[in-house]
Amino acid sequence: MATPTSALGKVRTFEALDEKTTARLRRALAESSDTTVFVNGTALQIPKDAHDALIEVLSRFAAGDSVTIGTAELLLNTSQAAQMAGISNSYLRKLADSGIIPVEYRGTHRRIRPSAIQAWLDSRENPSSKAD
Repeated sequence: MATPTSALGKVRTFEALDEKTTARLRRALAESSDTTVFVNGTALQIPKDAHDALIEVLSRFAAGDSVTIGTAELLLNTSQAAQMAGISNSYLRKLADSGIIPVEYRGTHRRIRPSAIQAWLDSRENPSSKAD
């Protein structure tokens, strides 16, 4: 089966830090391999992937860069979406082409968000909600 692709979702850009803060951050990163995260005064142990992402962001700030962060949202091809919905590929394409299921195009290829499939499945279970 093909691997789902991703789309950049919510995006936020943070401006570069001032020179004094950048210098302090650069020194702190160079002097220690330990990273402790505090949330409301409570030490929090974070998973390795979150740790690596945090260090990457801090390193870029330490280099004087602005940083843009975005979420990667999963996109399915029509076969994957049809399998998730439990319908045929041709029926899914018909639903997508008629606008019943929202679709995004990557070139000529349809890509569908799992949340769109789930919304369609939910609407089939509750047909009275469409009557509004």
